[in-house]
Amino acid sequence: MKKILSIFAMMALLLALAACTSDKTDNKSNEKDSNKDAKKEEVTISFASWGLGTEEEQNLDRLMIKAFEEKYPHIKVQIDESINPADWNGSLAAAASGGTMPDVFMLAQLPMAISNDWLLDVSELASKDKDFANIPEAVQESAKFDGKLYAVPFAQHFLGFLVNKDLFNAANLDAPEYGISVDDFIKSIKDVTNVKAGVAGINHPFTFPDWYPAAANENLGWFTYNNGEFALDSKEFISAVNTAKDIWTNGYAYETLTDDQKANFKGENPEEVWLNGGVGLKWDGTWTTGHLNEQAGFEWDFIGIPGGRTAVTNDFVGISKSTKHPEEAFLFAKWMSFGKEGFLKRVDIADKEGKTLNSLPVNSDPEVLDAYFEVLDIPGVRTAYENLGNAIVEPVKTAPGYIPARWEAPTGVKVGDNANATTAALIDSFMKGELKAEDYVKQLDQLADQQVKEATEALNK
Repeated sequence: MKKILSIFAMMALLLALAACTSDKTDNKSNEKDSNKDAKKEEVTISFASWGLGTEEEQNLDRLMIKAFEEKYPHIKVQIDESINPADWNGSLAAAASGGTMPDVFMLAQLPMAISNDWLLDVSELASKDKDFANIPEAVQESAKFDGKLYAVPFAQHFLGFLVNKDLFNAANLDAPEYGISVDDFIKSIKDVTNVKAGVAGINHPFTFPDWYPAAANENLGWFTYNNGEFALDSKEFISAVNTAKDIWTNGYAYETLTDDQKANFKGENPEEVWLNGGVGLKWDGTWTTGHLNEQAGFEWDFIGIPGGRTAVTNDFVGISKSTKHPEEAFLFAKWMSFGKEGFLKRVDIADKEGKTLNSLPVNSDPEVLDAYFEVLDIPGVRTAYENLGNAIVEPVKTAPGYIPARWEAPTGVKVGDNANATTAALIDSFMKGELKAEDYVKQLDQLADQQVKEATEALNK
C-alpha cells in the first residue's frame, strides 16, 4: 500500500510540474503574440462606398468597419466622403487625377475602372486565400479581364421572381416553384390573373428579354450574352420579346394595365399593390427578402427564373493601384465581403443590433450558409445556392460594351417620333407590338456585338 501511495504521489508531482511548464509556455506564447501585434505597423486605409448611410444611422456596413478595427487594431479605416454617389465615376476620376484615390472603393462599372487604370491586379492575393475559393466560379470569372482579377465580389444577390403563394392557393392553383418550366410559368401568370377582382399575374414583363433566353437555352447567357457575343437573332430571344408582348398587350401585368383597370387594385403604386396581395409573381432581387419578411401579410417564396438556373448579380469593390497597403486593403475587402469570419460577424451584429441582412453570402461555405438561413430561411434561395454550378451572371457591371448594347446605342430605326431609337427603345417597341422583332433582330445582334468588340479593343490598347 505504501508503494502504491508513493507512486500516486510521484504522478501528482509530475503532473503539477507539467502544468507549470505548460503555463509558462502559454504565457511566453501569449507574450510573444502580444509583442508581435504591438510591433505591427499602424496603417490607415480609405474606403469609399455608396452604401454607408450617415454616421448617425450607423448602418450594418459602418458597424462592420468598427468590428474590423477591433479585430485588427493596427489597421484604421477612414471613410472617404469625397466620392459623390450622384457622380461616382466622375468623383473617382477626379480623385485619381488629384492623387487622392481611395484604397478600397465600390465599382459602378468594372470596364471603366480598368480602362482608367485605377485597379490593382489582386490575382496573387486571391489565389492564396482559401475563402476566395468558395466564391462561385461564374462570379470569380466575371471579375477578370485578360486573365487578371481586378475586383472583389462585395455583395451577392439573386435575380428572379417572388411568388404570392396565397393568391394561387385561393384560386385552387399550384403555386409556381423553383425550377418551373418556361411554358408552365407563362401559364401560371395567365391562370391566376383576374383583373376585375384586382389580381394581376405578374408585376411587369420588362425583363423578359434579359432572363428568358437563358431559361430556354442553357447555352445562352443574360440577354443572350455568352463568351463575349450576343445571340439576339436567336429563336429564344424572339420568343422572349413576343411572349412579353402577349403579357403586355393582353392585360396580364399590373404595370401595363390601363388606369381604369388599375382602379380595381388596392394600392397607389406597384409596390403597394404587391404588398396588398394584388400580384401573383413579382420580378425583383433577393435584396428585398428581408423587407418582405417584415412587410408581407401573405405566404411567399423566391422562385428565381424558370428553368432552375441561378441568376446572380453582384456588387464589386476594387483596390486602388496606387495603394501603399495592398495586403491590408485586401484583408479589409475580404472582411466586408467574401470572408467567412467577416460574414459570420455580420450575421452576429445584425442579430444584436436589429439590422436587416440585405445581402446574400458571397462565400458558399456550409457554415456561412447555415448562419444566413437561420436568419432568413427562404426555400427558393436555398435551392438557388444548390444550383450555383449552373449560374448565370448579370453582366451589367462587368462586360465591356454591355450597357450600350442593351440600352444606349443608337439603332438608326424609327420608333414613334424618334428617328434614331436606342436599343432599349427598339426592344420596348417589340414588346409593345409596335414593331415586329423578326424584322430587326439581326441588325440588333450585329450592333450589340459591335459595341462589345469596340469596348474590348479599347481596353486592350
